[in-house]
Amino acid sequence: MAHRYLAGQKSAYPVVLEAWKMCDGEREALLNALYAMSALTDGQPDLLEGVGQELLIRSLQNNLKDAEVTLFAIRLARHVCLKHEQNRQDLVKAGILRHLAQAISHHGTDPDLVREACSALRIMTFDDDIRVPFGHAHDHAKMIVLEHAGLKLLIEAAKGFTDNNLVLSELCSTVARLCVRNEFCQDVVDLGGLNFMLALLADCIDHQELVKQVLNAIKAIAGNDDVKDAIVSSGGTDLIVLAMTRHLSNTQICDQGCAALAMLALRKPENCKVIMEGGGALAALQAMKAHPKDASVQVEYHNTIVIY
Repeated sequence: MAHRYLAGQKSAYPVVLEAWKMCDGEREALLNALYAMSALTDGQPDLLEGVGQELLIRSLQNNLKDAEVTLFAIRLARHVCLKHEQNRQDLVKAGILRHLAQAISHHGTDPDLVREACSALRIMTFDDDIRVPFGHAHDHAKMIVLEHAGLKLLIEAAKGFTDNNLVLSELCSTVARLCVRNEFCQDVVDLGGLNFMLALLADCIDHQELVKQVLNAIKAIAGNDDVKDAIVSSGGTDLIVLAMTRHLSNTQICDQGCAALAMLALRKPENCKVIMEGGGALAALQAMKAHPKDASVQVEYHNTIVIY
């Protein structure tokens, strides 16, 4: 970071920008320019300005069939949008959501590109810029789902990576970020996303990162009361309890597991009974005992017990 900051202070951005402008039709030069700009803006999103935004959109638009160029361009987009609300809004207005969706649909078998595109889509739904009182995270999530069929795109893409836990983790995490409305949660079920995630949880129970992200996605879609019933009737509570007891030493899995159980129990007394009989309360208590100094686990445990 110190080297990147020094380069930024010594006017590296306008130099790389000028080189980028001269890359039309020269693939290797374009790759180098995108790589350099991506490295320079990592942690320094303020460097990007209007001309850079235009070049980024043009690079995505003109090189859709080139997986490597698209990958580098998306990585740059991810760097300049993280913790920078204005860049997010400007690029969304310029049509970057469409390019990210197209990248996944055109290169759905490329694991690196799909992971990068998922991460970029997710960042578009962040509200992480402390300089801005109100961001457009919610609006961006709605646009991804309604205008670009984001949920269908991600769930279909996931079916092609059943043996790649890293890609599946990114896809599940992104689906969770997009479930900002009641009907979106139901859409995940209707598109086969719930059954797919429960099957993942059963088959990949030993892969901690994937388990954490699946639990996060289950918690997100359980905001819909009808989806709560679908999860419980499909045996989701048993899988959540199994994941928590299998990974009791993992703080994040215990946190997400307790939160998912609490969400399933909320406003649903009949679900509380199923969770209690399935050992949910005991699993939550064990998680609390295993992580006495972790505030998030303690809070989620107390929320779970209060709702029960």
